[in-house]
Amino acid sequence: MPDHHTLDIKRVAILFAGGPAPAANAVISTAAFSFLEEGSQVFGIKHGYSRLADYTAAGPLQEGVDYLRFTHESLTHARSSRGIMIGTARTNPGKHVSSPEHLKDRELVAPLRRVYEGLCSLEIDALISIGGDDTLKTANKLKMFQDNLPGDARRFPVIHLPKTIDNDYSGIDFTFGFFTAVETLAEEIRNLNYDAAAGKAYFLCEAMGRSAGWLAYGAAIAGEGSLVMSVEDIAGDLAAEEVDPETGKPRKIMVLDKVIDKMVDMMVAREREGREYGTIVVAEGLAEFLPAKYLEGVSRDDHGHINISAINLGALLSGLLAKAYTARTGKTRKVNGLQLGYEARCAPPHAYDVMLGSQLGVGAYRALVEEKLNGVMVSVSGQLDLHYVPFNKLVDPQTLVTKVRFIEPGSDFHRLARFLETCTDS
Repeated sequence: MPDHHTLDIKRVAILFAGGPAPAANAVISTAAFSFLEEGSQVFGIKHGYSRLADYTAAGPLQEGVDYLRFTHESLTHARSSRGIMIGTARTNPGKHVSSPEHLKDRELVAPLRRVYEGLCSLEIDALISIGGDDTLKTANKLKMFQDNLPGDARRFPVIHLPKTIDNDYSGIDFTFGFFTAVETLAEEIRNLNYDAAAGKAYFLCEAMGRSAGWLAYGAAIAGEGSLVMSVEDIAGDLAAEEVDPETGKPRKIMVLDKVIDKMVDMMVAREREGREYGTIVVAEGLAEFLPAKYLEGVSRDDHGHINISAINLGALLSGLLAKAYTARTGKTRKVNGLQLGYEARCAPPHAYDVMLGSQLGVGAYRALVEEKLNGVMVSVSGQLDLHYVPFNKLVDPQTLVTKVRFIEPGSDFHRLARFLETCTDS
């Protein structure tokens, strides 16, 4: 059962963290509008947790610099606008907290305490967190931090709204911005198909999607890609294990030769059909499955993620593919590696994403005011019906880690891509 609060919500903070997503302003503005209509004050915290994490050392929060006050005027025409009206950042104040016991360690919990104190300085009655799974983890940790405070300490409920163009969120079927991002990338792939046909070449496009392949699969299906591969496909004879030189533990890797052979199979099959060109779409998350020799010297972010952009997976795989194609056929074929993604994150939002984002924003109001909930993620299904999923259903209570929602291998969505791809003999 979700937790409840008894507060009269009069002052609300809205915070957006992580990468941008189309329809972000639909979420922010409808949440703010819902509270303004009830006479509440609404603060937009600027650039995620970046300023709050340094609250004490950096002094008091400054209006206009660290936060803004929403007005009806500032929300005019915001719902369908692009960008993020309060900015974003990847600062992670909960990065040192990886178990409930860590919440009792003053040093490990210090950044969370500064966030809490910064928000208390605005005398807020509630926090609306918008972001990806890492931001959900932070929201859960901030709630747990408050749960451990003395009985007479100030507390405010925390509500989270799921955001990622990767669409790999547990607890919701589709996240806002996903379909806009898919269409943006699909249009690029369509353009590349014509370019490839003109020059009898191939494009190997690396799409965003660190943990799951929703964006790569959606873009390939809608953009008429010739082949799509993601982390869900690294199984069977395409998968192996090696010992991680840094941790000494076994890690799953892809059998690169066989992955490349699968791509060559597709190229040869298309030639039999008289098509000496095409586009291949891969999810960036495949970089996590590269053998260790390809990851030497690659940095990691605050969340421990490999800096995928530094690897340039598209360029790496395209070079290997061109060589493998020549070795198999004795012919040459130009293969161009491209990284796609940033251009999709602030594209003009499609109507569906605006509607979905708007319902999530309104859902934050309804969760806090109508349902008096605390520690829940707002979700939708069916005809944008609202649901409220407790944090403890989404976050492992011991590791405080969220669960990724993968494409299910063999599911109808997964099989849709297989039906539409070029058939091979393998």
